[in-house]
Amino acid sequence: MTSLNDPFNIEQKLFEEAANFVKHRYPQGWGGAAAVYTEAGSLLISVAPEVINDATNLCMETGAYLEAHKLNERVTHSICVARDDENSEFKVLTPCGVCQERLFFWGEDVKAAVYDPDGALIYKRLDEIQPYHWTKACRDK
Repeated sequence: MTSLNDPFNIEQKLFEEAANFVKHRYPQGWGGAAAVYTEAGSLLISVAPEVINDATNLCMETGAYLEAHKLNERVTHSICVARDDENSEFKVLTPCGVCQERLFFWGEDVKAAVYDPDGALIYKRLDEIQPYHWTKACRDK
């Protein structure tokens, strides 16, 4: 995939690709997917695995993060979307604390989409989502 220069285009494209993937992968009922964009221009999509023991479940984003690691590419943007059923609007899910920790590997300037009750597409830098992240205590002054 070629690089998208405009951050807004990247952010909108991630939402559209994740939503379109959900419509294809989960044509009926609940559906959710995550999409990440890398500095190298890759757009990676993943879903949560279907498991029989919930203790072995993983977040939707995990597969895309692992793929970025496999490709040795730095994640710049991340989004997770879900819908209640095929007739529902998509909601953006703010990354959970574990996924935020996973994203911090690539730096506090990584942008993650966050939930907005009005349905607006909003991305925030990790240092905006977690302004007091523990790594700040470990930096050299």
